[in-house]
Amino acid sequence: MTVGAVVPDIASWPPLDDEERALGRQLLDWAADAGGAGPRLCLVRGASGSGKSRLLAWFLAGSGGHPATTVHATVLAEGLTAESFAWAAGRQLGYGPLAPARLLDRMSEDERPVLLLVPDLHRAGAGPVDLPAAAPATLVAELLEPLLSLPHVRAVVEVGESGLLPADDAETIDVGGGTTARPHTDRQSFADLVATVPHTADGRPDWALASAPVLRHVLDAALSADDQGAAVRGLLSDPGFLVHGSVPALTAVLADERIPVPGQLRRVWRRAAPGLTAQDDDSTGRAAVLHTAAMDTDAPLTEFLRPLAQRHWWSAVWARPDLPVTALALLPGTGRGLLAADVTGRFRTYDVDTGARTGVHPASGAGFVRPGSVAPRDARSALLLDDRADALLPWVPEDDPTAAIVLGHIAEYHGSQSLAEHDARVTALGNGPESPYAVVGDGSGALHLWSLTEYQDTPRSLPAHEGPVTAVACLPLTDKGLTLVFSAGLDGAVRLWETSAEPMPEPVERRGSRPTALAAADTPVGPVLAVAWSDGELHLWHVFSGRVRVLPLLHPCTALALTPEGLLVAGDPEGLYAVQLRLDVLPRM
Repeated sequence: MTVGAVVPDIASWPPLDDEERALGRQLLDWAADAGGAGPRLCLVRGASGSGKSRLLAWFLAGSGGHPATTVHATVLAEGLTAESFAWAAGRQLGYGPLAPARLLDRMSEDERPVLLLVPDLHRAGAGPVDLPAAAPATLVAELLEPLLSLPHVRAVVEVGESGLLPADDAETIDVGGGTTARPHTDRQSFADLVATVPHTADGRPDWALASAPVLRHVLDAALSADDQGAAVRGLLSDPGFLVHGSVPALTAVLADERIPVPGQLRRVWRRAAPGLTAQDDDSTGRAAVLHTAAMDTDAPLTEFLRPLAQRHWWSAVWARPDLPVTALALLPGTGRGLLAADVTGRFRTYDVDTGARTGVHPASGAGFVRPGSVAPRDARSALLLDDRADALLPWVPEDDPTAAIVLGHIAEYHGSQSLAEHDARVTALGNGPESPYAVVGDGSGALHLWSLTEYQDTPRSLPAHEGPVTAVACLPLTDKGLTLVFSAGLDGAVRLWETSAEPMPEPVERRGSRPTALAAADTPVGPVLAVAWSDGELHLWHVFSGRVRVLPLLHPCTALALTPEGLLVAGDPEGLYAVQLRLDVLPRM
């Protein structure tokens, strides 16, 4: 250990027996040498039942009390492939569920020190045994070794009695021989495993009642069954198994194009799998994610999953995976109109309740722009943010001179400001359902509040973020005489400003990820704020109580719209879909 390293006090950790105490001291000594010349890899070796997992659990339990021992991601490797390992690690590190190559890129760019804890590496792998993904060595070669080549990454890795990682340049903790036999679930036949599962009245396995080891190993057993085709086909054709089975195992099997699958399951699963890994044992949550991914892609699967998905606190209403969007807004004065823009600058209108297209918006004639966001003044006029130029553009009909004056002045004002100072360029624009105001965010982190109905010489402005603003929303509460402004920035903060008072001193939320879109609505349970994050999470805030729920996105979202009835529309260049929220659960968390 490097001279001068501060060694955490082992007495501050949970107690260990005498035989384990020396091993714990060795692990802490290695961890304390975070900035020294010692090895960045610590291998925990030993036979099954030797206490390796207990040692790692002990270390994790006390690790948060000292900077050098803080574990940033704990990924249980049993049954994982490089892909599912990357999803889990990326989510815990604040990047979201990324593919292995993208995770490596992000961690190469982000030079913050990272300590990984990886139990059961020797039990990694899933899928057909003749494919590389089934072998733990593939996870090592494709992900762990490249990660450990980064100078700011350290790892504690449990390797059993294997030689998966070289011990030459590693600290090795040898726990010794085992005393407890490992359960034989992973060696039972497919028929034996299915026989342990309670069955429904019509003779189907009730996977909701299956044990965790059975759910983990039954698909692997099916791959080695005498009648492999029928066994695997039976599982993949059973929506109950899709909802309850092992996500990594299903992902690995469905990645094998040799295996026939029912309907569009392979396409649906690819869309849903990263979000499914965030649902843990929540069967209605997994059903909701799968149902959303299947909508407008696999009709039979959609209908089968609908009853279970609708028991969750959110469920999909419609989906348009064929409709890439860059900006969304509810149209004032149209009842249920939704305005959507795509990357080519075309604006179309849709029925927000059904997703059906209702027409082409006049703003489609605004020229060759790439709309990043839009703030409608009414059904016919709007301010547009052109992402190509970080500039505002007014869209107004020829017969509305008031709109031309009001919106034209806002655009000219910010154009002049950005010419005078680069940080004054516009980076965010938004308003809200039936809002008479628009909020503009700029590269300096400042917010600017404008009236959309009356001429205003200058906006009401204030500094809000330590860096560019990424999203804004405005919510008038007419019955209370208040106007709430929400903003998000590259500093990872979401802030609230009630315009008759000073901004709140502390953010509503601050995370290591980047907020990408906001939407707010005054609902029957009070104001609700939706925040989309770059790591694939969407947070629903009940503003007055401060309670929050997390909804997994199918893919990172760049545009949001929220109706007062709790219909949430999320869009990005990969598609558009709407989910109905059970608003009553938000204040009762």
